Amino acid sequence: MSLAPMVGASFAAADYVVFAFMLAVSAAIGVYYAWTDRGLRSSDDFLTGGRRLTALPVSLSLTASFMSAITVLSNPAEVYRYGASIVFYGLSYFITMVVTSEVFLPVFYRLSITSTYEYLELRFSRATRLLGTLLFIVQTILYTGIVIYTPALALNQVTGMDLWSAVISTGVVCTFYCTMGGLKAVVWTDVFQVGVMLAGFLSVIIRCVVLKGGVGPVVTDSLHGGRLDFWDFDPNPLKRHTFWTVTFGGTFVWVSIYGINQAQVQRYISCRSITHAKLSLFINLMGLWCILLSSVFAGMCLYSVYKNCDPWTMGVVSAPDQLMPYLVMDILGNYPGLPGLFVAAAYSGSLSTVSSSINALAAVTVEDLIKPHVRVPEKKLSWISKVLSFLYGALCIGMAGLASLMGGILQATISIFGVIGGPLLGLFSLGILCPFANSKGALSGLASGLVVSLWVAIGAQIYPPPPALSRPLPLTTEGCNLTASDSLNRSATASPTHTSHITSSAAQLGHGGNLLADNWYSLSYLYFSPLGTITTITVGLLISLVTGGWKRKVESRLTLMKTDTTLFCIVKALKDRLTTRAAKPDPTQGEKKHPGNINPAFCDIELDYMK
Repeated sequence: MSLAPMVGASFAAADYVVFAFMLAVSAAIGVYYAWTDRGLRSSDDFLTGGRRLTALPVSLSLTASFMSAITVLSNPAEVYRYGASIVFYGLSYFITMVVTSEVFLPVFYRLSITSTYEYLELRFSRATRLLGTLLFIVQTILYTGIVIYTPALALNQVTGMDLWSAVISTGVVCTFYCTMGGLKAVVWTDVFQVGVMLAGFLSVIIRCVVLKGGVGPVVTDSLHGGRLDFWDFDPNPLKRHTFWTVTFGGTFVWVSIYGINQAQVQRYISCRSITHAKLSLFINLMGLWCILLSSVFAGMCLYSVYKNCDPWTMGVVSAPDQLMPYLVMDILGNYPGLPGLFVAAAYSGSLSTVSSSINALAAVTVEDLIKPHVRVPEKKLSWISKVLSFLYGALCIGMAGLASLMGGILQATISIFGVIGGPLLGLFSLGILCPFANSKGALSGLASGLVVSLWVAIGAQIYPPPPALSRPLPLTTEGCNLTASDSLNRSATASPTHTSHITSSAAQLGHGGNLLADNWYSLSYLYFSPLGTITTITVGLLISLVTGGWKRKVESRLTLMKTDTTLFCIVKALKDRLTTRAAKPDPTQGEKKHPGNINPAFCDIELDYMK
């Protein structure tokens, strides 16, 4: 359904100025680093910032990289429809940072590699490296096209902002600063864009709190509407969101992003020391928590405003992702510049994700597909890296155009992108944690993990889980008072009536006795990644043992060593301290053993001169 913007609330000149300012600053950062680093001509300087970056900017860049516009628009809509259970992602973020800093970071940093897939050749074989690289390239190009197009569509239908002008302008600016400034430009634009994202959320939250008369009414409305009933410890893996699916399943998803994804690894291995690298991960954790809590509270505000009259059920918006832009135009439309700030926040999420992806794509292409096969002077490699950044940027804009024709396949593509990370995580885990894993086991495990996870994900798209498992919360339209212009009048005083979208018992129970659809395909989407990881590791270990992997000797630098872990360093420091204390002589004990003068020139025996 085509949706027109609300009458009396559309994008003003001030909103376009704010949006253009965000793009201009991002481009200016690229120009600045292109000028300051003009004397640095190596591809390593372009792709890793010369490995001289510090913890703070890298941490903010890590935060921005996968907090895309889909996060800005979808997280509040998720809370609006399903409740605030996604707040448990905060726990999965913490576990992710511990696992990444203790298991994956020490190995990658020690090897000083630019591409994570270079590790696969060092540990297994060139075929494993090429397969991992190709999977990464395909999924990243598909994902970045969707990241550009999906928010543009949602914002266009609500704000009236021209769709393709927004897509092309953001794509061009992103490609420009990636090509000009390399990783340094990407990192520092990410720092700026994190600030814009938080400012956009705060503008909506503050206005909602003022409208509702304080934080209390927002929380009360969410509580009475069931949006805060998130303490669900049911271990059933078929339920969409429980404590276990969000924390356990979410941990696998995020470890596959922070632990092995080129876009993230490339940032923390560019730090000047491993201490800065580990510190960047934990500062980034603070940023992730801030954005998560902001998005969850924004979702609570969204419900509080529309608790009596749901715009989605009424057909005023055609998709849940349009709810936040609709709210922005509804409550901030009379404040020129603030809708532009929120749109800039959404597109900052897109820019940060796409720029990270472009830079990572250029890195893996140079390191995995060019360097091993063609001898190219270092100066030319730098130019090749810039050309690749430009080409990948153009390709991502093209993918946004293709995404506009894909319709309902968009969500399937996003799911498949997440699913591929699980088997890849299993592959790297085999190499780092299992010294007897060999290349035959690695390739067999990766293939098995991909088949199983894709099978479940595609089946879930064909046979969506029934509402009894996805459990959307009730929404109502009984408080609506539509005017002739079809805009919503929220001044209606009707009390909320819980009206469920579940209309038939058959839809609630399942798919008519289809065992695969009712069980296997109804698995929570957050378990797709653990399923792929566990399958890859299990098959990989079995094949490795059968094919003689237990006889293989692997270089210790390619696996996790006990000296890499923080726990070992702490225990060693404590032992050293205790040993030092034990070695010091006790003055009291010394006096007892050696009473009097211990100078050998004197004798303690009394002589008898009469003998």
